[in-house]
Amino acid sequence: MTSSNAEPQSLPSEIDLVRVLEAMLESDETITLRAVARNHPTIKQASSFGRSEIRAKLIAEYQEKQQNYRAWSARAPKRSREQLARQIAQKDTRISELERQVEILRVSHILMLRAVGAIGGTAKLLDLYQRHRELPQELHRLGLLAGAEVKPFAAKKATAAD
Repeated sequence: MTSSNAEPQSLPSEIDLVRVLEAMLESDETITLRAVARNHPTIKQASSFGRSEIRAKLIAEYQEKQQNYRAWSARAPKRSREQLARQIAQKDTRISELERQVEILRVSHILMLRAVGAIGGTAKLLDLYQRHRELPQELHRLGLLAGAEVKPFAAKKATAAD
């Protein structure tokens, strides 16, 4: 049996918290635990926000958004708030789109490398990597060869067919 101090209805309070944080961000009111408690419809103790890991993380995210927004505002004082908000939203959308494209490319390249290896094209891959030595290091840095050891290839001896 849960006690009355447990937070079974934490979802509604988080929804209220998001609304409060959005309003504070919109009005450019500095986001602090005390300010959030002042504005929240049901939770009036600042420590209630600091003790809850979910709430504290949410508040920290909005504090970071506010810092970024204020930095943008300081750099572009001639632009209206609406223009800045629109520009930030466009940049956020573009970042999300690029992250999605990178993930698609990452997965497709892994599948391509596996397919080429499965049909016996490993020698051609090794030849490609020999001509572009930076590729294995870059793939490893990007996490595409996670867990794989990147070994330098021995120089291929020239044959009459080359």
